[in-house]
Amino acid sequence: MKGSGIIIILCIGVVLSECNQGRPSNLGVRDGSLADCPKRPNCVSSQSTDPEHAVAPLTYTGSASAAMSDLKKIIAGMKRAVIISETNTYLHIEFTSAFLRFVDDVEFFADDTEKQIHVRSASRIGYSDFKVNRGRVGRIRDAWEHR
Repeated sequence: MKGSGIIIILCIGVVLSECNQGRPSNLGVRDGSLADCPKRPNCVSSQSTDPEHAVAPLTYTGSASAAMSDLKKIIAGMKRAVIISETNTYLHIEFTSAFLRFVDDVEFFADDTEKQIHVRSASRIGYSDFKVNRGRVGRIRDAWEHR
């Protein structure tokens, strides 16, 4: 019993230490694209062609900077969201889970030529996210469409 208790404590320690991993180095826009989703099901992206990861982009009229301003207002109303970086065409937000403090990176990129805001939402660690990222993007989309 004592040995298994120590193993459980070590496993919990490993999980909790991974929760605080630094920001991924592949974030941001490169050649007009956000990073591809990894093979794991804990990521969604409007630039993915894989149905497991694909979500639709947000659409807008007007300027990219006005659209991003509207998007920031939506994000400001969401719990445990912190804007990490922003420009007139890009937002990076960290969402932290309430219980185990898992961090998800959510990015938005406004393509003013196409009048679309591409989105990528990905868990930093783990394999499955129980569709948390897909659900979050869906709530943002609902708020976007009803703004």
